[in-house]
Amino acid sequence: MFERSLPASPNWYCSRCSDVSSSGLMGFGAKNNIYLIDVSACSCRVVGELVGHRDVVSGFSFCHHEGQGHLCVSSAHDGTICFWDTNTRTPLRELASHQSPVSAVHWSPVDKNLVVSGDEKGVVMCHWYHTGDTGSFFPEPRTIFCLSCSPHTWSCVAVGYKDGMIVLIDVSKKGEVTHRLRGHDDEIHSLAWAPLPGESALCCRPEDSEVTNGVLSEEDGGLLASGSKDQTVRIWSAAKGKGVMTLKLPYLKRRGSALDPGVKERLWLSVLWPRGRSNQLVSSCFSGELVVWDLTRSGKQRWTLLGTSSDGQNHSRIVFNMSSVLQDDRELLISTSMDREIKCWDLSSLDCCWTLPTLGGFVYKLAFSPVGAGCLALGVGDNMIRVWNTLTTQNQYDTRSFWQGIKSKVTALAWHPKKEGSLAFGTDDGKVGIYDVFSNKPPQVSSSYHRRTVYTLAWGPPVPPMTSVAGKACHSLYSCGGEGVILQHDPARLSGDASDVDSLIRDSNNIRHKLSPHTDLSWKPDGKVVAIGNEDGCVDVYVAPPLKLLCSVQQHHKIINTLRWHHDLLASGSSNAVVYVHDLRAVIENPPDSPPVLTEPYRRLCGHTAKITDMAWSPHHDARLVTVSYDGTAQVWDVLQEATVANYRGHTGYLLCVDWSPVDPDLVWTGGKDFTVQEWSISKQEFTKPPTGKKLVELKEKMKQKKKNKKKPTSAGGAMVSAGGAMASPQVNGEKVTNEEKASTGQEASGDEDEVGSVSSTTPAAALFETQKKSSSSSSSVAAKIKDRTDLMMKRKKPRSLLPLSSSMDQRPREDQLQDCVSLSTCLSTLRRHDADGQTPPPGGCVPGEGRHLNLGLYCDRAALHRLLHSEEDAHLEACHFDSVVYLRLWSGDLQGALQLATERGELNDHLLSLAPMAGFSAWQRAVQAFVQQLCLQDQHLKAASHLLSINQVHEAVELLLTHRLYREAATLALARLQVDDLALRRVYSSWASSLEKDGHFSSAAKCYLAAGAVFDAAKVIARKNDVASLRAAADVARIGGELALARALALRCSKELAAAQDWVAAQEVVMCHGGLKVHQLHLSVCELAAAALEDAAAVSPSCISRHSWASPAGGHASLLDRVRDVWEEQFAISERSTGSHGAAALLQELRSMESPTASTHASVAQVLLMSSLHLTAAALCWLLDDDAQLVMCLWRAVTSLTDAGNFSVSAGICRRLFPHGDVSAFSTKRPKTLHLTDDAAHARDSLHAAILFHRLYEHWWTHETTDDKGGKARDVPRLQDGGVWSGDLALLVCERHAALQDSRRRVSEIQEQLSAMVTQHRHAHASEGQEDSGKRSDETFLSLSVKMSTIQRTEDGLEDDVKKFPRPDVVECCLLLLHVSRSSAFVSESLQERAKELLRKYARTPKSLNASQRFLT
Repeated sequence: MFERSLPASPNWYCSRCSDVSSSGLMGFGAKNNIYLIDVSACSCRVVGELVGHRDVVSGFSFCHHEGQGHLCVSSAHDGTICFWDTNTRTPLRELASHQSPVSAVHWSPVDKNLVVSGDEKGVVMCHWYHTGDTGSFFPEPRTIFCLSCSPHTWSCVAVGYKDGMIVLIDVSKKGEVTHRLRGHDDEIHSLAWAPLPGESALCCRPEDSEVTNGVLSEEDGGLLASGSKDQTVRIWSAAKGKGVMTLKLPYLKRRGSALDPGVKERLWLSVLWPRGRSNQLVSSCFSGELVVWDLTRSGKQRWTLLGTSSDGQNHSRIVFNMSSVLQDDRELLISTSMDREIKCWDLSSLDCCWTLPTLGGFVYKLAFSPVGAGCLALGVGDNMIRVWNTLTTQNQYDTRSFWQGIKSKVTALAWHPKKEGSLAFGTDDGKVGIYDVFSNKPPQVSSSYHRRTVYTLAWGPPVPPMTSVAGKACHSLYSCGGEGVILQHDPARLSGDASDVDSLIRDSNNIRHKLSPHTDLSWKPDGKVVAIGNEDGCVDVYVAPPLKLLCSVQQHHKIINTLRWHHDLLASGSSNAVVYVHDLRAVIENPPDSPPVLTEPYRRLCGHTAKITDMAWSPHHDARLVTVSYDGTAQVWDVLQEATVANYRGHTGYLLCVDWSPVDPDLVWTGGKDFTVQEWSISKQEFTKPPTGKKLVELKEKMKQKKKNKKKPTSAGGAMVSAGGAMASPQVNGEKVTNEEKASTGQEASGDEDEVGSVSSTTPAAALFETQKKSSSSSSSVAAKIKDRTDLMMKRKKPRSLLPLSSSMDQRPREDQLQDCVSLSTCLSTLRRHDADGQTPPPGGCVPGEGRHLNLGLYCDRAALHRLLHSEEDAHLEACHFDSVVYLRLWSGDLQGALQLATERGELNDHLLSLAPMAGFSAWQRAVQAFVQQLCLQDQHLKAASHLLSINQVHEAVELLLTHRLYREAATLALARLQVDDLALRRVYSSWASSLEKDGHFSSAAKCYLAAGAVFDAAKVIARKNDVASLRAAADVARIGGELALARALALRCSKELAAAQDWVAAQEVVMCHGGLKVHQLHLSVCELAAAALEDAAAVSPSCISRHSWASPAGGHASLLDRVRDVWEEQFAISERSTGSHGAAALLQELRSMESPTASTHASVAQVLLMSSLHLTAAALCWLLDDDAQLVMCLWRAVTSLTDAGNFSVSAGICRRLFPHGDVSAFSTKRPKTLHLTDDAAHARDSLHAAILFHRLYEHWWTHETTDDKGGKARDVPRLQDGGVWSGDLALLVCERHAALQDSRRRVSEIQEQLSAMVTQHRHAHASEGQEDSGKRSDETFLSLSVKMSTIQRTEDGLEDDVKKFPRPDVVECCLLLLHVSRSSAFVSESLQERAKELLRKYARTPKSLNASQRFLT
C-alpha cells in the first residue's frame, strides 16, 4: 500500500520481541502492533504490519520449520497469545489462557506445533497449534523474564526469572523441573541455546569436565547461554545442570565521552548464539556495543567488538533483542535498541550493513526543504527531530537525529525559505528554536516561550517593530502557540524578546475589542499577505508589513487547524471536517476601502468524517490538494472540479501531518498517531473517497475499552512486580503513556492491571482458583471482625490528656504522693514568707514545675505553672502532638506562638482564627492569609474567599475564585462588592466568557461579554452557532450595542441563509432592521422574483416557505426586468428619479463591492439564483442610469453564470422570463428603448442572443417531439415560423470562429489526457519489466504531442479577443440541433443547413459527434 515507511520503535524491556524468519522476513512488536520488514544484506523494506492486539506486545517468534515459515506467534500484556499468517497479514487464532501479563513466548525449533509462553506470575503454558490444546505448569512462584525452547529436545524448556534463577523443565512430564541453575544474582534478560548438540565446541576447564577415555558423557543435552543484569554471561551444561563458563562484560569507554556512573545500572544484557557459529557467542554491552565472544580462546580478552571499521556504527544505547538469519552463505544479525534504530550486521566482517531508524512518538509535522531537494524533516513525539535525505540511492533510510536542546515533543517545523539547512522547531512545552542541520552545534533557542504547545511555525517578512535591511532579503520567524498568541522572533537575535503581533494588528486597524485567540497562520509565498486562523473559526487576511486587515473569511464555525496558500487560493481546514477554498485574487489586486466579509467559498471539499489536521498543495498540479484528518485517512482533491482523486487508508490511527513530494507528483508523505511516516503513491490507491461511519466505530471501541478498564480493579496487596524491576513498568517505545494517548490507544501500563486476589505460593496453576476462593472467604470474615473491634474501641477511647507529664506523676505510688504534699507545703509557706519577687530559692532544692517536682507547678504560683507548661510543650512536640501544644500556648497567653505553630503545621482552624484579632491586626492578617492558603490546598475555595473578605481583601478574594474557575461565584462577589467601573469586574466576566466559549456554551458566554461591555465579542460568539436564529440574534445584539458594521455583516449572513431556504419574508425583515442595506433589499427582491418566475415556468419544484404578495406570478407576457422595476418603485421607492444614497449610481457602486464568486456545478439552485441575481440587480440599476452597454454586459453575466453552473432548465427558464419575445433588445415591453452599445457590449449581446436561440431551439424540438409522440398537434413557439428573421439570427449559432476555438480547446484537452497517460505508463515501466506487453502502444511521442500542442496554441492565439471573451454555445451541438429541427420545420434555410453540414465535416471529431452527424452527412 505504501512505497517507503519509517515504522514505530520496537518495544523496550522485552526479552524476545523480535525475530527473523528463514526467508528474511523480520517481525517486531511496537506498541500494540507487529511490523514486518523484508531484510537482506544490502537493504531493508517495511512491507506491512499485523494489527489486532489490544495491549502492548511483549513477545514475538516465527515458526522456523519448512513449509510453516509464514506462521508466527505473539503475546501481549493483556494475557493473550495470537497466531498469525504473515502472507495474508491476518490473525489465525487468539488465546486468552493467561491471567497475567505474558512476558515471554517462543515457538519450538524442534516441534512445529509447540509454542511455550510464560507470564509474570510464574505460569508456563504450552499451546499446540494443530489442535488448539493448552497445558499449564507452575514450576516456580517467581516472575518470569524470559524462556527458550531447546533446539535439540522438544520437551526441554529453559525459563529465566527476575531473581536470577534459571530452571530447566520437561513439558512432557507436566512441567517437572529437571535442573535449577543458580549463579546469577539479578534479573535474567536473555537465554540462548547452542545451535549444535553436545559440548564438544566448548573448551571446558579440566575440573568442570567429566571425560572417560576422551569421550564426553552420553547424557550431554547441549549448552545454554544466559545474560543477566549482574553484568555476566554464563554458559551452562544442560546435562549436568551446572555452569561451565562465566564471561564478565568489558566496560568500553567511548572516545571523546566522559564516564557515566549510571550506565551499569541501565544495563540490559541480550545474548545470541549464531546458527552457523557454534564456538562464538554474541552479547550486548553497557552502552549499546555488541561483542563477539570466542569460546575456544583462553585468556582475558576473549571478545571482539563489532563495528570498529568506522565511527558511528554501534548503537548508542542498550540493546534489547538480537536475531540472526542465513542468506547467501552469509549470516546476518539484526539488533533493536533503545536508541530507536534497527541495525543489520554481517558476522563475517563484523560491520554494520544498514540502519533502519524508527519513531517513538506521534509524528506531529512533516516538512520538505524548499532549498535542499528531497530533504524531509520530521517532528516526533519522542523529543527528537529526524532529517531524512529521501533521494539517496545507496541508503534509502539516510536519516540524522537531533535531540540536543529539545527535551519535549516536537510539534512544529519550518525550513528557512532561502538559507539551506536552517530548520526552525517548536515543542510541546512552548519552546522555539533554530537548528543548523549541517553542523553538530546545539540549536539556538528563543528566550521568549509560549505558555502552551507551539502548533505552527512560519517564515515571513518582518513587521514592526522589526525592520528589514535595505537591499537585503530578510525573514522573521513567526510562532503560534496554544494560548492563542503569535510571536515574531528575530533569527539573528533569538536572545532578545519576541514581539506579539496582536499589538500591531490593534494599532493598524484601530481595534479596541478583544481579539480572538489565534490558532494558525500562513504567509502567501510572495510575502505580501498573511492569513491568520482563529479559535472562533474566522480567518483574517492582512497586508504586510503594517498588517492592515484586507478581508475576513467567516466560513467555519469551529477552530481553524490549518491554512495553506496556492497562488491566490487559500485553503482552510477546521474541526468541522469540511475544507473551504477561497479565491482572493480580486481582493488582493484591488483592495476595497473597507475590509469585506467573505461568507461564500470558491470551492467546498466535503468527505472527511472528522476534523482536518493538515493539508498540502501539490507543487506539480494547478489546483490539487491533499488533506489529512482524524478519520485516519488522507484525501487527494481536484479543487477546481470539487472532485475526489484518491484516498489513502494505510495508517492505523488519526493523521496529523502531510506533505507532497517535491520531485514526484504521484508521491505523498503522511504521519500520525501510529508512530509511522509513510510514503505512498496516488495512482495505486484502491479508494477515491474517505470511508463513512469510521468515526462512530472508533467511538464505540473507545467506550468499550473504558468499560473494560473499569471492570479491572487493582489489589492493594497484590502488587505485580516491584517498582525497581524493569517488567513492573513496561514502556511503549520508551515514551510514557500520557492521558491523551491512553484515551486514543485504549491501553494502560501493565502495572495497573494486576489481578485481584493474586496468590504467591507453590500451588499448581490448576489449583489457583480454589485457593483464591478460600482466601477471599477467609479474608472477608477477618475483615468483618476487625471492623467490629475497631467500632468498639472508638466508643471506649478517651481523649488525650493535655498535661500528660503531670498526670502521670500524680498517678505514682502513695508514698511519692505524700512526699509531694510535704514538699508543696514547704514551698508554699516559704513563698508566703518571702517577698513577691521570688528571688529566694526554695529550701532543699525544690523547684515546682521542674524535674521530679514537675507536677507541683500546677498547685503553686504562675511562674511554676509556666515552667510546667514549658515541659509539657516539649513532651508534646517530641510526640508530634502539635494541637496540644497550640492549646497550651493559647492558655498561657502566647497567642502569637500558637498561631505561628499552627501556621507552620497547616493546622489553623476557625477557632484559632477567631482569637487572632487579640494578637493585633498584623498578626490577624497573617493568620488569615495563611489559613486561606491552607483552605486552598484542601479545595475549600469559597471558605477561603470569605475569610479574605474579613480583612477587606476583596480583589484578592475575587482573584482566588477566578483562579480556581469558580466564575459564577467570582462574578457574584465582584458585582456585590466592587465599583461598576472596576477593571476587575470586567476581567471576571471576560474570563468566564472565554471558558464558556471553549466549552461550547455560546449563549451564556455572550451574556458575560455583554456584562463586560464587549458587545463585539458577544455578537461574534452568538454567531458561532451559524444557524438562522443565532445569526439573527447576533445581528440584533450588535446593532443595539452600536457595532453597526458587524451588525450589517451578520444580518447579511442571516438573510442569505433564509434566502437559500426560500423564506423570503423573513430574509427581507432581517435586512430592513439594519440601515444602509437598501441594495441588499433590492438584491433579495430580484432573487425572489426570479425564483417565483422559475416556479411559474415549472423549471424548479415549488419549495417556498414564505413569499411576498408582490412576488406572485403575474399574467401576460411582462418581462422579468419590467416586474423588477415595478416592484422597486412600489415597494422600495427606487426609480430613475431617486437621488442621494438611494440613487441608482450609489446603489450600483455599493453592489459592486459585494463578492460574487463563480458558481460551481455542485451548487444548489438557491445558491445559483443568489449569485445570478447580483448581476440582474446590477442590470436593473444600469437601466435606471440609462447605461445601455453595462445593462447588456450585466444581463450577459447573469445568463452566463447560470450556464456555467450546469443547470439547463434554470438557465432556460430565466432566459424565457428575461426575454419573452426572444430578442435581447426587447427585454422590456412596458418601457421599450433603443440600445446604444459599445463594441464589447455588442459582442456580449450577440453571445447572449446565441444563448437565447439555443434554448429556444431545444424548446421547439422538445415541444414538437412530445406532441408528435402523443399524436397531437404541435403548439406554436413564438417567432420560430418566421423563416426570414430566424435564418439571419440562427447564423449566430454556426459561427466558424467560435467553432475553431472550441475545437482547439477540445484538442488541447485530448493531448493533455495523452500526456497524462504517457507519464503514468512511464512511472510503471519498472513494474512491467520482464513481462510481455500485450497492450497496444501509441505511435505518439512526447515530442510529437508537444509540437501539436504548440501548433494548436498558435492557432488559438490568432483568433480575435471577442471570440475568447464572449463564448457561444457548442457549435457542433448547434449544427446537429439545426439539422434535426430542419427535418420537421421549414424555418431553417438551405444555406444554413449546408453551412451546418460543412462545420460538422470540419469540426466533428469526438466519437459521439461523429456518430450523431452520420445521419445528416451520408
